[in-house]
Amino acid sequence: MQVPRSYNAAVDFVDRHVAEGRGRKLAFVEEGRTTTYAELADRTSRVAAAIRGLGVEVEQRVMLCLHDTADFVAIFFGAIRAGAVPVPVNTLLTTEDYAFMLEDSRARLVFVSDALLDKLQPALARMVKSPRVVIVKSPAFTGPRDLTLSSSPGETRVSRTTLQLEFEAVVAATKPSEEVAQTTSDDVAFWLYSSGSTGAPKGAMHLQSHLAHAAALYGRGVLGMREDDVVFSAAKLFFAYGLGNAMTFPLHVGATSVLMAERPTPAAVMRTLAKHEPTIFCGVPTLYASMLADRSLADAKGSSKLRVSISAGEALPKHTGESWRARFGTDILDGIGSTEMLHIFLSNRLGDVRYGTSGKPVPGYDVKIVDDSGEPAPDGEEGSLWVRGPTSSVAYWNQREKSLATFHGPWTRTGDRYVRDQDGYYTYAGRSDDMLKVGGIWVSPFEVESALSEHEAVLEAAVVGHPDGEGLVKPRAFVVLAEGQVGSETVALELQAFVKSKLAMYKYPRWIEFVSELPKTATGKIQRYKLRE
Repeated sequence: MQVPRSYNAAVDFVDRHVAEGRGRKLAFVEEGRTTTYAELADRTSRVAAAIRGLGVEVEQRVMLCLHDTADFVAIFFGAIRAGAVPVPVNTLLTTEDYAFMLEDSRARLVFVSDALLDKLQPALARMVKSPRVVIVKSPAFTGPRDLTLSSSPGETRVSRTTLQLEFEAVVAATKPSEEVAQTTSDDVAFWLYSSGSTGAPKGAMHLQSHLAHAAALYGRGVLGMREDDVVFSAAKLFFAYGLGNAMTFPLHVGATSVLMAERPTPAAVMRTLAKHEPTIFCGVPTLYASMLADRSLADAKGSSKLRVSISAGEALPKHTGESWRARFGTDILDGIGSTEMLHIFLSNRLGDVRYGTSGKPVPGYDVKIVDDSGEPAPDGEEGSLWVRGPTSSVAYWNQREKSLATFHGPWTRTGDRYVRDQDGYYTYAGRSDDMLKVGGIWVSPFEVESALSEHEAVLEAAVVGHPDGEGLVKPRAFVVLAEGQVGSETVALELQAFVKSKLAMYKYPRWIEFVSELPKTATGKIQRYKLRE
């Protein structure tokens, strides 16, 4: 697709639908509230005018620390409409994380859900010059509000340094404006902080055109998303996968998106599937496995209108995809994407699903597998996965060395290791920094984890390298057992024997440790570095 040079994503994703006659159609459905396309356009216009009125200039950053509601979308596109740069951040972070991101982004304005203010406030107090803060009411908020109104409508002071405003008061007091920032398709439109497994977060900068390309290539090209679809993403809006699923893709075609502000537990997700009956569901491997394993949900039917589900974040184990299809009658399209590439670029397709693989490249993207010497790896041999396409981040903000290590001209180094078979399907082999060399042979932690997960006693597993008595690295497994199972030496021996029956002998875990849960990022990725520590 071609994106014109003069382009503002807010006009394309929000205003266009009113002009095309979809003003009365539902754009978003959430607990106790619905939002039509006309209401979204009006609110986005008011937010843009308010952002300009609060002194934020073109290209300055606006941080979003928000639960999933239609207000998130209005604020995100309101900032883009005003020419500012929205920066959604993970709502599960610590005060230290927020302090880093506030300083790193130099945000001039922060929108925060009231339930998250307590964690953000200490970070704001550390800043030499605090940004203005707008408090957004969230369905997840249940505590009392201790705010004292100042003489100006909608303004409160909860510290000597930070002026805070009530979002509803700001929106009500601001007239909608037709003014739109005169941006180009190559202007930076928004940032997304990477959820990297190690080191400080990196602000990946994305352009105005990237949302449209991702929606066209994956949303329409792979999912076949259309106007009559209802989409539900358990993955949250604050990171790339959820942003595309719940916002960009449905808004691109004029569909309806179901938002859930609460934590996506198996019970809450299954309840939402039954209530709203989406046609497309977006999850992560851990959630799919947990929903299938939850005995209290054994009789739950989910959505009777579900035509396809998608998965990303980590590779989907073969048996999880097969179990989901057997129970619900529809496939999970597993794929791989990244914050840097904005969404999925390698995926299974409708009518072409091969569980245990990440499928084939999404049309519009090129991928290659490079061996350790930098040469193209032949089919059947493992190597590093590189990708190029029209949605690649231009760089990490203020991180030159890390940018140079990741972005190589049009190519982006993903940090993932893959194998391509003779039929053109790509199979995940773990992260480059997670790979183990056992007896001089590379071993994929994911391969061992997948084998363990096939055992009926195992809910989840993570494998890392651990030195033996000779200082040689061997696989060590951390296992979360299924409900009703109890860890013991007998169970550990049984699991080791099970893996030996599935994989080459040298790949079995020499140690098995039973744990109640695995450390993960908000996107559901296992933080193996914490297990190594």
